[in-house]
Amino acid sequence: MWIAIFLGVLVAMAAGIIYVISRVGKSRWIKRLTKEKRRLQILWGAGFVAAFLLITGFTMGSVNAVICLIHFVLFLLLCDFAAFLVKKYRKKEYKLDYAGIAAVVITALYLSAAWYLAHHVWRTDYLVETEKEAGTFRIVGFADSHVGATFHAEGFKKHMEEIQKENPDVVLVLGDYVDDDTSKEDMTACCKALGELKTAYGVYYAFGNHDKGYFKGREYDGDDLIRELEKNGVTVLQDESVLVDDRVYIVGRQDRSEEQRGKSRATMEELAKPLDKDKFIVVMDHQPNDYEAEAEAGADLVLSGHTHGGQFFPVTYVGEWIGANDKTYGKEKRGGTEFIVTSGISDWAMKFKTGCKSEYIVVDVEE
Repeated sequence: MWIAIFLGVLVAMAAGIIYVISRVGKSRWIKRLTKEKRRLQILWGAGFVAAFLLITGFTMGSVNAVICLIHFVLFLLLCDFAAFLVKKYRKKEYKLDYAGIAAVVITALYLSAAWYLAHHVWRTDYLVETEKEAGTFRIVGFADSHVGATFHAEGFKKHMEEIQKENPDVVLVLGDYVDDDTSKEDMTACCKALGELKTAYGVYYAFGNHDKGYFKGREYDGDDLIRELEKNGVTVLQDESVLVDDRVYIVGRQDRSEEQRGKSRATMEELAKPLDKDKFIVVMDHQPNDYEAEAEAGADLVLSGHTHGGQFFPVTYVGEWIGANDKTYGKEKRGGTEFIVTSGISDWAMKFKTGCKSEYIVVDVEE
């Protein structure tokens, strides 16, 4: 299904490029400049697209250049349609290409807002009530930092300083902490920042699909990452659980991607079997796609990331539609289990968010 979506995007992208080339070539000033020679018009249009991609690619990378172009194409189509309707009403041509100008301005404003939504990190609160004797317990969690995408080590440290102000009982790192492009220097500095957090009961870490690296070019592997985290006092949980203050279990699941690496992970039933069900059970599971099993196993709270909150409007909920995720963003209750999916504090490769905003979560558990 994802391959079909990817191919669909490529086809749409190619059609969009052809449309922009044709559209620019037919603009009044290009016609005048080229004396309406079609080949020259096409060359000018292609030059515009090439310049657009080169400038955005050089400043933001190839992925973001494509994102910018896709949005420009969409807004240009909308503006051209609006101009077509107005032209039918006015029954005469405009002297200026107001549709093209509007498309440029709207794209710039829209993507500027999307840049801010990705780079600024909000605080999102949740309240979880339980009948178990858990007392009050504050969890601060974050996912998908993908260090190096929208911030490096210094930026990460500032986010940890904000998290420290929340006075957390525990801090949970919900996966995709680093990426293939995260440098060893950044990784090491970020682990040190995690180690400087002062909590009542510690900092806990569960792997995401990117943390161990998909490619061999990175300077460190998953074992190096574990060593650096543990050196800084972070507890790494790989299909393991710990009992905190004799009242709350923290369960960290291996990521679903282990199966794609030719390995396996424990079922939720296996992880829950030895636990005292009278105590509150918190599960860290990076990908939100095992809700039925987690509810049946008796988990009280499941925290996930991975979806980036849907990232882009209007394809926000595609993951749910195709069955890749049980939920894209926010809180949901199934049976006696509360599920929360965070949009993450950063992005993978992409520097824009239009379907959500970057965040860390503060979950207050109350008896």
